[in-house]
Amino acid sequence: MFYREAGQFKTSYRADMAVFPILQDRIGLGVILFVAVVLVPLLGDDFFLNTIMIPFLIMALATIGLNILTGYAGQLSLGAGGFMGAGAYACYKLTTYFPDTNILILVLASGLVSAAIGIVFGLPSLRIKGFYLAVATLAAQFFLEWCFIRIPWLYNSNASGAIEVPGRTGFGVMLTGPSASPEARYFAVLGLVALLTWIASNLVHGRIGRSWMMIRDMDIAAELIGVRPLRAKLSAFAVSSFYLGVAGAMMVFFWLGAAEPSSFSINLSFLILFMTIIGGLGSLVGSFFGAAFIFILPVLIRAAPRTFGIDVAADAVQHLTYMIIGALIIVFLIVEPHGLARLWQVGKQKLRTWPFPY
Repeated sequence: MFYREAGQFKTSYRADMAVFPILQDRIGLGVILFVAVVLVPLLGDDFFLNTIMIPFLIMALATIGLNILTGYAGQLSLGAGGFMGAGAYACYKLTTYFPDTNILILVLASGLVSAAIGIVFGLPSLRIKGFYLAVATLAAQFFLEWCFIRIPWLYNSNASGAIEVPGRTGFGVMLTGPSASPEARYFAVLGLVALLTWIASNLVHGRIGRSWMMIRDMDIAAELIGVRPLRAKLSAFAVSSFYLGVAGAMMVFFWLGAAEPSSFSINLSFLILFMTIIGGLGSLVGSFFGAAFIFILPVLIRAAPRTFGIDVAADAVQHLTYMIIGALIIVFLIVEPHGLARLWQVGKQKLRTWPFPY
């Protein structure tokens, strides 16, 4: 029917390996971008932008960062929250030293600082892997949390120990601080997420991404055919930490407005890991699915009873969310280890062969 590739011929290897080889996929991407750029700011109010869309996009970018390391490179990490904190604190210091610089440039530069830290903590991956690597990254998480608390220079010796976002502009528009409008912050986040997602898509479909996946599938065989484990693993840690650092900077500067060290605790690392597992390991689309499912789920749980005149306490919503997420993680690990992304692929394949689905 509407999702058929009949008559769409590929005349080159580049066309056959394109990210969106089918015309309908490209049209669907255009529709999604139109909704995100035009309809969401036009129809959504400030609450919708601040509470749902901005954090969803930020968490999706963080999930992409962890997915690059765990899903594509096969290196298990429990330090995502620490690397996000490194990016947030780096951006805070950069705004202190360069107050007149475009805030978007500083956010991207903070990712470079997080990438450098990720390379340092990625060195153990050259000797250990699996559970032992997870313990090493967990140590990085606790070490970075200790730095956020014990080094006053990171938060400019603020008496509260927190970082407070100053008002900064980008392209002549106020993007951070109390005077920044939700629409401006939303467009800043959307632009950065779209740009970095496009870059990640090109990376994972290119030579670098193939080297990551070869290391993930069988590192000894990958080394025998010419892939350098040192370069592949450290590049995965660097790129992953860069994305997590940018996400952490955006979380503080475009969403929260201020943050304490507890904002980047081990709970955040597990939350990003759960988004990666439920969305689908080794899938960029799955990163958005996982972030949407886990982050928007509490909002839906609270809103659904109110439609029937029933008020649910905040702690009950939180506990119910934990129960549902925990149960779904177990279900996905048993029934569909590749998560929601795999279900999406199966659904598209059935549409391509309809009315004769396999």
